[in-house]
Amino acid sequence: MHRLHLLRHAKASRDDDMSDKPRPLSRRGRETARRIGETLPAALDSIDLVLCSSSLRTRETAELALAAFPATPQILFEDVLYLASHRVLLRRLRLLDETIGAVLVIGHNPGLHELAVALAEPSSPLYAMLAEGKFPTSARASFTIAGPWNALAEGNVPLAAYVTPRDLGLLD
Repeated sequence: MHRLHLLRHAKASRDDDMSDKPRPLSRRGRETARRIGETLPAALDSIDLVLCSSSLRTRETAELALAAFPATPQILFEDVLYLASHRVLLRRLRLLDETIGAVLVIGHNPGLHELAVALAEPSSPLYAMLAEGKFPTSARASFTIAGPWNALAEGNVPLAAYVTPRDLGLLD
């Protein structure tokens, strides 16, 4: 059995003079990423691999959110994940080695939200909240995958958790 966790980056700063990829987290985003990170070890148990977009805001989110883990998992910063569509994300996940049990993907909307909705089994109790709502900054969707990574398919993966900063008493 595998576990997949999708985490949207924390709130980024706004600077009209700066291109998108090098935008850092805002002060509030840094604090939220740190506080979300404090909840992750208990919520996720363990992470074998982190797939992270190469943008600055996702890299900073990874650094802050993973700081509470006793041991930092392997992190791959990949350009292909920057603003990736849900199809690109799904193709990347299907390439994972079967020895990897739990993966955390840190990325961007709309791709992450679209992937979460596409994967989630419609009968999952949290599906309506995920599908009808937004996937705000610092939101996390977690899935339990019974089959191999290379057979990961849309519409049949149980949604184990959908958590937003608001659910944790945080605003991002």
